[in-house]
Amino acid sequence: MKDFLLRYKSWGKEGKAGFLISPAFLWLLLFFLIPLGIIFVYSFCERGNYGGVNWNFTFENYKQVLNPVYLKTILYSFWIAILNTVICLLIGYPMAYYISTRKSTVFKNILLILVILPFWTDFLVRTYAWLVILREGGLINTILLQMGIIQEPLKLLFTDLAVIIGLVYGYLPFMILPLYASIEKLDPSLIEAAYDLGANGFNVFWKVILPLTSPGIIAGSILVFVPTLGAYITPDLLGGAKVMMIGNLIQQQFLKVKNWPFGSSLSFIVLIIVLALLIIYIKFGEPEVEK
Repeated sequence: MKDFLLRYKSWGKEGKAGFLISPAFLWLLLFFLIPLGIIFVYSFCERGNYGGVNWNFTFENYKQVLNPVYLKTILYSFWIAILNTVICLLIGYPMAYYISTRKSTVFKNILLILVILPFWTDFLVRTYAWLVILREGGLINTILLQMGIIQEPLKLLFTDLAVIIGLVYGYLPFMILPLYASIEKLDPSLIEAAYDLGANGFNVFWKVILPLTSPGIIAGSILVFVPTLGAYITPDLLGGAKVMMIGNLIQQQFLKVKNWPFGSSLSFIVLIIVLALLIIYIKFGEPEVEK
């Protein structure tokens, strides 16, 4: 009887918990799972003559991804995403380490506010601001011309460089914040012990600090890589439609070409990549805790 009452109480608690989280499940079902299921079904359909969808099952949409034209865009997107992730890591790690090692809590909070301050402005507005900065009569060219470093304006806008600058600016906070959280948990006594055992600065960083902060590196890399891979606003504006990434290709297939089945297959390929990265993070992102 006692066991039955304990089980009844546990069931009651689980039922209350399920009731409380049911709105979240309903939201995910209506606005995530059902639309995702529709896109999944579309990816195996045929394109209609006038942009509609013919309900004929086919794998041609996924085979079409291997077309050299589309494959080049996908590989280029991977290259840009990897490059942006590496640059954000190289810039973000020193910044996160500097913020986390400040003794003054007020100064540390000010630096963190400065990191998240760009999020207070719409991403599209911030991207448009780079149009003004990078154009031939913009801030950078004006300063370089007045200092006599260059004799004529540099071609910065509508180039790969402009796209990289915009992506690094847009996603750098996503790298800094996870790194800061990971470095903040670092036990200073471990670093002191490494120095006491005769390790130099490089060995301390390589063998102690870097491994212990690897969860932040993995989390920050995923948070930067995934949105960069699907970015389309930054390449479209700063690249001047000359830089085509997979996000632009998907947008083009849905809104311009009206090839929803092929656009759906591209979307699912990106989704599979994201899920693979999340699995990697779940498996390797958190250190194992010894029982």
